[in-house]
Amino acid sequence: MKKNKVRLGLVLTLVCLALVSLTACGNQASESQQQSVEVTRGDIVVTVTADGNLSLPWHRKLTFGTSGTVAEVNVEQGDRVTSGEVLTRLDIGSLELAVSTAELAVKAGEQAVRTGEVAVKTAEIDLEAATDNFRKITYPYTYQTWVFDVPESIDAIGDAQRQLKEAEKLLEIGLTREQYWEIKQQIKQAQDNLVEAESLLARGRGTDVFGIGTVPIASFWVLRAAQLQMDKAQLAVDVAKINLDQAVVSLDIAKIDLDRAKNELEKAVIVAPFDGTIAAVNVKQGDKLSAMDYASKVIIELIDPSHMELKVEVDEIDVPEVELGQRAIISLDPLPDVLLEGEVAEISPLSTMEAGIVVYSVTIGFDVPEDYGLKSGMTATADIVINERSNVLLVPSRAIGEDSEGNPVVKVVVGEQEQERPVVIGISDDFQTEIISGLDEGETVVVETRAKPSSGSGLF
Repeated sequence: MKKNKVRLGLVLTLVCLALVSLTACGNQASESQQQSVEVTRGDIVVTVTADGNLSLPWHRKLTFGTSGTVAEVNVEQGDRVTSGEVLTRLDIGSLELAVSTAELAVKAGEQAVRTGEVAVKTAEIDLEAATDNFRKITYPYTYQTWVFDVPESIDAIGDAQRQLKEAEKLLEIGLTREQYWEIKQQIKQAQDNLVEAESLLARGRGTDVFGIGTVPIASFWVLRAAQLQMDKAQLAVDVAKINLDQAVVSLDIAKIDLDRAKNELEKAVIVAPFDGTIAAVNVKQGDKLSAMDYASKVIIELIDPSHMELKVEVDEIDVPEVELGQRAIISLDPLPDVLLEGEVAEISPLSTMEAGIVVYSVTIGFDVPEDYGLKSGMTATADIVINERSNVLLVPSRAIGEDSEGNPVVKVVVGEQEQERPVVIGISDDFQTEIISGLDEGETVVVETRAKPSSGSGLF
């Protein structure tokens, strides 16, 4: 049941109680009468009615974010301002200097990074050149081919010489033909091992020159020098990358310092966060804000009077039918001739108790036309439209009765007779009810009304 329904029911109950009381006192019984009403077409609106107070959702109390001396105040109470407009500022000379210094540090850091990137690139080119030179010397061999152990080479020569002597002694002994050729093969292998070991020894001492055909390529020491040059180039690359990383870190720190300086500068300037009207200005040029009170002192109050909200309390019986976006008609106690239209913007999920009734806060937003004179805190009533129909068949709600099975029926006048007819009903506002089927426009239905009491009842 809606609040308007509850109120109507309460009024009807009180009236009935009064009638019963008066009838009992006068020992008179009231009589019922019938009234014929034509079925017509029209509009019907079902609403939930609730009261509340107006508020300004766009209301900001603006403060400075740092201490200092007020250098300029650019607005007065009542001024219209736009979003981003500078309203007032502190003396910001030192803060602007800090921003400029931080900007220079960022530029220097960016240059250092670019220089570091060039150094890395240069070092990588030098490393590539040293690597190419080394590859030219060692191709198709690797550097490990040239790293020999001199003691191992000497041992290999000794082993080869012993194998050769033992094979020569075996030749002096009478041997079969097969044994002879086997010993000759051992001697050949020992001679080859000896030549290889002597060659390895020569290279290990850096005295051999390795070449293709008769063209010498490199000795061990030439190769060693190329290897060291390549190692040096790699070290230069590593150092350049470390320096670049340090430059990047320094640049990041400079950017953080710049952001901090800009943030401090922004704290010393108050700008309008939205289009609106200046409601109050609480400082003047030359005022000093200490570190103790700058955060708590409201400097400027800004409002947007073109949009307001009405917060109402809806009881738990009605709130399930209230939905976001529903239309609401707003009337104001101090301005009875003003009607405004808004819509449900918020429905609180939390309940409160009001005079023993569970209620929920509902916020209705609406735009305010210019020069309407609405003020925050004014009392207003909202009729939230939860259902409505246009151009539908309507009959008085008192014409609706029930048959023995509880289905809706009406009494229709046909000629001079009354006929009970079942109907399908739609929405109702307690005064009128929508007829979906069962009746036609222009037909006449019977409405039960209560007759005036007999004389002597004492009702009036």
